[in-house]
Amino acid sequence: MAHGAGAPAAIRQLMTELRSGKRDAADRLIELFYPELRRMAAARMRHERPDHTWQPTVLVNELYLELARANALPPGGPDADSEKASFLGLAGFLMKRLLIHHARPLYRRADKTGISEQLAESASGPQDLNEIEDLLDRLARVDPVLRRVVEMKVFEGMSRDEMAARLGCSLRTVARHWEFARHWLHDAMSGPGKP
Repeated sequence: MAHGAGAPAAIRQLMTELRSGKRDAADRLIELFYPELRRMAAARMRHERPDHTWQPTVLVNELYLELARANALPPGGPDADSEKASFLGLAGFLMKRLLIHHARPLYRRADKTGISEQLAESASGPQDLNEIEDLLDRLARVDPVLRRVVEMKVFEGMSRDEMAARLGCSLRTVARHWEFARHWLHDAMSGPGKP
């Protein structure tokens, strides 16, 4: 489907069809926005561990499968630009969730404390991901390294050795950062001031 005079109407129509659960709409939206989706996937994959088993193309394919299963999306805006933004926002959210679910076995083995699982289970919708992002931003205000440690352990499934190498610090420092961040997150997620 080419961009042109009919593209805004086509985008609105495809989003309407996708919201109603028509699988063919997912095919056509992926095809229409493939270059942008591929760039988004490549950007997300740059933040994953170096030995990740997925490539950007695999992430876009997994996104397609997720979209094909979706049948209830939030209502769109009045024009094609907001429909495009809605679709790309949904795609970004789904990519992040797919990467979290793909990494889940790694961090489940690596984290016996439950914080990793609690963060992943909290990420069930765009609102929840925004709350997790806000929580991580608050943690970064305490110390930016703490956020990075959480991201490496929870979302990238890295070992303490890998984290120490990436951060250029000792294993003991990584352990102290993780212990502090884990307690801070636990308190923030279960206390009265939770996001």
